[in-house]
Amino acid sequence: MRFVRSELPSGTVTFLFTDVEGSTKLLHELGPAGYAATLAEHRRIVREAFTARGGVEVDTQGDAFFVAFSSATGALEAARAITDGLAGGPIKVRMGLHTGTPLLTEEGYIGTDVHRAARIGAAGHGGQVLVSVATVALTGSDGLRDLGEHRLKDFEQSVPIYQLGDERFPPLKTISNTNLPRPASSFVGREAEVAHVSELLRDDARLLTLTGPGGSGKTRLAIEAATTLVTEFKAGVFWVDLAPLRDPRLVTDTISDVLGARDGLAEHIGQREMLLLLDNLEHVIEAAAELSALVEACPNLRLLVTSRERLRVRGEVELPVAPLADPDAVALFCERAQVAPDEAVHQLCLALDNLPLALELAAARASVLSPAQILERLSGRLDLFRGGRDADPRQQTLRTTIAWSHELLSAEDQRLFARLAVFVGGWSVEAAEEVVHADLDALESLVDKSLVRHAGDRFWMLETIREYAVERLEASGEASDMRRRHADFFLALAEGTESLVRAEELGRGGREWLDRQARELDNSRAALDLLETADEPQRAVRMAGALTAIWGNPLSANKGHVAEGRRRLARALDLDQSPTRARAKALLAAAELAHFSEDSTAASEWAKEALDLYRQLEDRSGVAEAAGVVGVELGEGGDWIAARPLIQESLELLRALGNEARVMWATRTLAWAHSELGDLGRARSLYEDALRQARVAGNLLFESVVLGSLAWLALAQERVQDAPTLLKESLRIQSELGDPVELAIGIGHAAQILAALGRPEPAAQLISYFEIQSEELGGAYPWVTRMNETTLRQIRAQLDPAVFADAWQEGANLTSDKALSLALGALDAGS
Repeated sequence: MRFVRSELPSGTVTFLFTDVEGSTKLLHELGPAGYAATLAEHRRIVREAFTARGGVEVDTQGDAFFVAFSSATGALEAARAITDGLAGGPIKVRMGLHTGTPLLTEEGYIGTDVHRAARIGAAGHGGQVLVSVATVALTGSDGLRDLGEHRLKDFEQSVPIYQLGDERFPPLKTISNTNLPRPASSFVGREAEVAHVSELLRDDARLLTLTGPGGSGKTRLAIEAATTLVTEFKAGVFWVDLAPLRDPRLVTDTISDVLGARDGLAEHIGQREMLLLLDNLEHVIEAAAELSALVEACPNLRLLVTSRERLRVRGEVELPVAPLADPDAVALFCERAQVAPDEAVHQLCLALDNLPLALELAAARASVLSPAQILERLSGRLDLFRGGRDADPRQQTLRTTIAWSHELLSAEDQRLFARLAVFVGGWSVEAAEEVVHADLDALESLVDKSLVRHAGDRFWMLETIREYAVERLEASGEASDMRRRHADFFLALAEGTESLVRAEELGRGGREWLDRQARELDNSRAALDLLETADEPQRAVRMAGALTAIWGNPLSANKGHVAEGRRRLARALDLDQSPTRARAKALLAAAELAHFSEDSTAASEWAKEALDLYRQLEDRSGVAEAAGVVGVELGEGGDWIAARPLIQESLELLRALGNEARVMWATRTLAWAHSELGDLGRARSLYEDALRQARVAGNLLFESVVLGSLAWLALAQERVQDAPTLLKESLRIQSELGDPVELAIGIGHAAQILAALGRPEPAAQLISYFEIQSEELGGAYPWVTRMNETTLRQIRAQLDPAVFADAWQEGANLTSDKALSLALGALDAGS
């Protein structure tokens, strides 16, 4: 331990904590000498990065650093430099940054800011940099991703945490879990309403609906109230945005996505203490009865709903959201407009019915107009609209305010405002430029005027404003062309993603492409809707087939929408039955989703139809893929005798076509078929051939998969001592790649081997860990589930029930690092 007190900065200080993830595993992999050399290089990179940016080393313990900076920006740049410097190497470092004003003594820093910084650093994962909101306030949020509010150990209040960069990591290791958004603007007024909503949810209101017109502040009030309750719901507080949806059947799917539920939403929630904030339900209000049933099935679940109308279901408590009180309305306008309160402001707020969104839109004009001028220009329009419209007066006021803001736009800005309505659920800069020919200055102008919102790399409109924009788009005469361009763009995006998935090219860049497609799911749905209704059935078939990469992928941002995908594919295939390659691809996609649903009958039927069509089209590549799928489905259905020749045909065609990437997978599949038919010698030969191909190609993912298969085969051939060595190599590769699905499967293999080796306690812990990981990742493949069920029976036969229960609980508390370390250590002891 060393202290460097004389150089420590004082006053406002930003702390950086670093720690190496998986150091024990690295030591096993590299050996003492190799690990020492690697650790020394890591220390050099870290020290060079923080020294060059004004960081002072406070403390070093083992492989962890504690560094202080006088500049928050310097600390963030140092963290970025460390991440870049260590990229590609074996060491993965988690980092945490927090800014405060600690007490500086002869012994170093004292105060809660030190502890908070350490807790933030400990909450992350290898390669992840976490940043506190206090640091973000000094550095700005560019390049940072808002991870929502989290409660840290030893701290009562939840805190917002940000992440440097957009890379996806497992959930933070914090006490509470929430994805509540953090609005950029401050919350003004409504203290009593926040307290009332919170109290209702604490007491008897299990389904509380906040009602009111668009722009009345329902969402913001709900978010603020939910934020106060984060620490009171052990299983978390989650926000679910329903505004982009138009199909009520997608409501529970969307909730499942947010929660990571795969095998039934009610089953996933169960007895958990959880609060769900369902925002903008009025678009899909037909789902209300299903939500009421969900509340009845889950006794510790609370729903907080925002809607323009009440749900009218059993158990609902309705709370109308009134306009802001006069003082709060004035305070909101003055804060947003940066003006002092006066009589003109008071009268303007009254004219706008104290509606928060109307006030914000008006305040956006205060840089060029005084409050009195805004009031003068609005008054005539407000009086006109109130004269004869049979609707909620507050809604009339808001609509008029939006229309007034729109009329003050330049012609170019008005055109872009209307065109942007074609997007559903937001858009990226690239999409805006290509689809609607957006000019960045015009887009920035709409953001400045509060008509468009912006965070990170996403833009969106509040739903009330978008409704007005849709009207302007329809009136412009450009609606048809914009929607066609929109469909073209998202069809190309879907097919680009599908091509990566089919080619097994999902490295880091491919994963980012997949996540991007998943973020655009609402736009893809809208594009598919258009293609289905615009007499373009063949393009609808292409779109539906391509989206299977998202609907069926548990690692995508939406965690899979299998049921929706099956519905949309069936509809598209009904619309167009032309014998085309697009239809054959869609048939295979339907088979894939049926497989994920464990509907083997439907999967076989779709796959056989695809194979027949590919043969008719004389498409050898398609025949190769379809024959392999039909073979697997037949085998999974128990008929490996019929499956093997189809898998053999697939492999031979792929070899003839020179598709080496697919040849590897087909070789492994044929090995699987031989093993299921009892020809273990031939299976081993094929697996080893597949392993050789993987190593020649440098495909680490496939190498790890085949090593796992060889470990299983070693057990089947009673070469029990070979299995641990093979699986340890597989696990190390999976750990390096960071693929959570394959790593979880590898942990399941480890439990299987340990059970066979007579080591049931660590096997039970690992199976318990696998169950939790499987739930978080959206479920396991059917064959993996069967493997683990068999292993679990073996474990129970070897363990006393009380010992099993203790081991199961210990496994449930394992982190990914500790589970991997346990698996490697137990396999070492068993080999």
